[in-house]
Amino acid sequence: MSDSSPKIPAEQSSNSAKAKATNWPLWLGIGFFGAVGAALLISLTTSLGGNSTAPLDAEAPTATPTPVAAPPANQEAHQVLVTEVVDDLSREILVGDSPTLGNPDATVVLLKFSDYQCGFCNQATGHIDEFLAEHDNDVLFVLKNFPLTNIHPEALPAALASWAAGQQGQFWAYHDALFENQPNLGEGLYLRIARDLDLDLDQFNSDRASEDAKKAVARDLALAQELQLSSTPTFIMNDVLIPGAVPADFLSEALVRVQAAQ
Repeated sequence: MSDSSPKIPAEQSSNSAKAKATNWPLWLGIGFFGAVGAALLISLTTSLGGNSTAPLDAEAPTATPTPVAAPPANQEAHQVLVTEVVDDLSREILVGDSPTLGNPDATVVLLKFSDYQCGFCNQATGHIDEFLAEHDNDVLFVLKNFPLTNIHPEALPAALASWAAGQQGQFWAYHDALFENQPNLGEGLYLRIARDLDLDLDQFNSDRASEDAKKAVARDLALAQELQLSSTPTFIMNDVLIPGAVPADFLSEALVRVQAAQ
């Protein structure tokens, strides 16, 4: 493993320290909450910080202001809260109708709360692809929409468009195309990708404007609110909170510890 520092930028990076890759196993081996967790969370939030943070008045899909919960000031407390929420919800509710990759029967579920206009989320897609290439059979990966609409005006339209593509079996192809063309997010791009994927445009336009599409995004936002998340990307591996665009190697190390704790 290289000794070079992971290049994970943060929007508010004035106090961000660089963490060497050789420290990842150390972080993962010390003081896991419930055999995993709090030490990992603290290490990540103080050392990496690769995420976008939502203002506290971010809007819901209906354009009605819905506060994004301010997470507990203490990272250990946030990990405890996440564990309580996850333990209180069934796997079926956590996964819901969200798009998935990997093994549906895996004992480890990895949620990603993502925003199509977030540069760090874009960066994280490559990390996830690398991680799943190694661990496709070990994990059920679940994509949750968390559009930070007050700072990313195209995040919600992109989320609705991707949901509509999913109704025609093309969610992941549409998802990838959105991130590949992130600087050009907008109505023209949404229609161009739909045409490139040979989607039925009438159905696509009807679906992305539908109440079902808005409710799907609202369900993801409600879960993020209950978990008191405020930034993207945020990962949750079973009940372990992992903020930021962490490298694939880090996710692999986390997976080993989560599996060992089961």
